[in-house]
Amino acid sequence: MKRWIFFIGIFFLLSSFSPPSSYQIALLKYNGGGDWYANPTSLPNLVNFANKNLGTNISGDVATVDVGSPEIFNYPFVHMTGHGNVIFSAQEQKNLRDYLIGGGFLHIDDNYGMDKFIRPQLKKLFPELDLVELPISFPFYHKPFDFPNGLPKIHEHDGLPAQGFGLFWEGRLIIYYTYQCDLGDGWEDQDVHHDSEPTRLKALQMGANMLQYVFTNR
Repeated sequence: MKRWIFFIGIFFLLSSFSPPSSYQIALLKYNGGGDWYANPTSLPNLVNFANKNLGTNISGDVATVDVGSPEIFNYPFVHMTGHGNVIFSAQEQKNLRDYLIGGGFLHIDDNYGMDKFIRPQLKKLFPELDLVELPISFPFYHKPFDFPNGLPKIHEHDGLPAQGFGLFWEGRLIIYYTYQCDLGDGWEDQDVHHDSEPTRLKALQMGANMLQYVFTNR
């Protein structure tokens, strides 16, 4: 019960999008052999960009949280990435489902290779829900930075268009899944992937849009 009271309190504070004190976001650690630790510079860079350009007060100390840990309830925004296998145990499924239904948000970024593994896990997590592609009109494609064509393409890979899928619980977006995009690669230090500055800027702006949407729609 104390965990839920604390969690509700966090989201009450965040709902006004005012920064009286610093708060954290987290990287999700999962089992199955996939490299959950990929893109180590991405979240710190995104936090720095959002704090400078949106006036957020997110801690630069990005946490790492196990999918089955009660500590996940301390973080309003959790990011998941990787190239390979993903396995959620029954306990982990329940913990993550409770977190998301209770007000949490998960961004999953397929770092090229995760797709065939994460989709079955999401179906186990929410068997009653289906991933739907978000329309270009969805708010975080336009505020505060405008993406008139929707999710930007950061890395080519198969040459397919970038797609953003969502899971909605009672009308609220609880999971956003970016596919054929590699958004997190664009958040990394420039010398990691050698992306152009315009490409990195697009990725960071899209990430900042997502953070602002999450913190104003709890």
